[in-house]
Formats: sequence, structure tokens, C-alpha cells
Amino acid sequence: MSLAAAVITVSDRSARGERVDASGPIAVEALHGAGFDIDDAMIVPDGADEVERILRDTLQRGIRLIVTTGGTGIGPRDRTPEGTARVLDRELPGIAEELRRRGAVEKPAAVLSRGLAGVAGDALIVNLPGSTAAVRDGIRLVLEIAHHALGQLEGEDHR
Repeated sequence: MSLAAAVITVSDRSARGERVDASGPIAVEALHGAGFDIDDAMIVPDGADEVERILRDTLQRGIRLIVTTGGTGIGPRDRTPEGTARVLDRELPGIAEELRRRGAVEKPAAVLSRGLAGVAGDALIVNLPGSTAAVRDGIRLVLEIAHHALGQLEGEDHR
């Protein structure tokens, strides 16, 4: 049986239809290829309240892995981490730190990402930056740790 996953793209322009979501589909394809049960990426506008709302709605649907793209920077409307923090029970700072470390190897500005990762109930939530390159690189890390993390949330022994 496959686990349910979701991708949420956080972007004012994509939510208004002014720009095609290029990052969400990359994450969806990677998760689908890894055996996760997943629909197309959902798109919401920037802002902590919108992010919190969609995360809570998605968790209520029983989704075990949620990946967000966008809204992690320092721009005026970048509030994905704030909305995510409202939902998390426990942060997993090592994931976010590793995403920034790996990203900075290629692009030093990756250290400006404020993305979070953590646990909400029995689900894993990871914020990725919105660029296609950051999603391609970041989703690799998510896939490297997702099954182990989700197993741990179910009480499995450490591998």
C-alpha cells in the first residue's frame, strides 16, 4: 500500500493564474515515481494564514507527507514558514539545515531560505524554496528520509 503525499505551491502569481506553476509538478512527479499516492500540486497565495489553512485541510485528509514549494525567502509576502510553524507539533531542524547546506553548494543565496520541516501528528511536512532547481535538489533529500521518518512516526524501530 502506498502512502499519501501532497504538494502545495505557495505563490501569489500562480494562484492568480499569472504564472504557470513550474515547481510543484517537479515535486509531484518525483513523489509519484517513488510510489507515493499523490494528486496534482495545489496552489495557494502567499501568506501565513493561507499556508496554515491548506496545511490543516490537507492533514485532515490523512496525508502523511506534505511538501510545500515557495514562500520561504525574505520577500515581503514570504510567510510559508510562519504558517507552517503554526501547524507543526515538533520541528526537525536537521532537514531544513541540510536543504540549505545542499542548496548553497550550487547557489549561495540558498542560505536565505527560512523553510521549516517537522512533524504534525503522524505526518511529515517539509518547506522547499520555490525555484525549480531548489525543488529538484530538495525533493531528493525528502525522498531519502521520508519513508524512515514516517516509519518512526508509526513507532518502527530505527534502521
